[in-house]
Amino acid sequence: MLKGKVAVVTGSTSGIGLAYARAFAKEGANVVINGLGDAAAIEKERSAIESEFGVKALYSPANMLKPDEIADMVKLAETELGACDILVNNAGIQHVAPIEEFPIDTWNTIIAINLSAAFFAMRAAIPGMKAKKWGRIINTASAHALVASPFKSAYVSAKHGIAGLTKTAALETATFGITVNAICPGYVWTPLVEKQIPDTAKARGMTEEEVKKNVLLAAQPTKEFVTVEEVAALAVFLASDNARSITGSMQQIDGGWVAE
Repeated sequence: MLKGKVAVVTGSTSGIGLAYARAFAKEGANVVINGLGDAAAIEKERSAIESEFGVKALYSPANMLKPDEIADMVKLAETELGACDILVNNAGIQHVAPIEEFPIDTWNTIIAINLSAAFFAMRAAIPGMKAKKWGRIINTASAHALVASPFKSAYVSAKHGIAGLTKTAALETATFGITVNAICPGYVWTPLVEKQIPDTAKARGMTEEEVKKNVLLAAQPTKEFVTVEEVAALAVFLASDNARSITGSMQQIDGGWVAE
């Protein structure tokens, strides 16, 4: 379905991002993965994508705090693979603490990685998409782009910002064959979620098991974590021609969370 397309996915060395990259590759797209982690583990995932799906897979070490490196990542896709047809802004970090105790440096870093990096990547990718009259931009937002939770001020602010950025970019690119959408997952079992459980337990005075049951899954009427494969399948659909009329949307995949 996506044979010959090129997808750039930030934050894709694990979790949802890696699921995105593998799902696009399965549909025939060449991919650029990006993110942090052990070099050998990253190379294992990169080479696995090539061998399993018969596509080209490149790795960009671009730091999401550095606009120039983000632009270079997009340029890598364009020069080495021929285009940046699909851009998935997925890189993200989280910190849980009351506002009055929230570290200032951590606030700035979360806003930079979760929001500003998406802007810089879109800024770099849109000219090429406009020239080809085709493009797909998919931003990983969150249910927290639509509703709030306590102790996550920076993350919620950044994800609400992603919602606004998605809508604005959709309007600007609507006549160029480009769609811009955000996926809003509920709680997906990923390293990001797993790592925030101890901090949430401390902030709320709960055990970690109580956090899973009474905080995380309590928000989702299905009482189940969303899977990375489900999120990736939604991204593949949004990148398809069947989704060409879907733009500026917030696509919820949250087990019914926001319906309450």
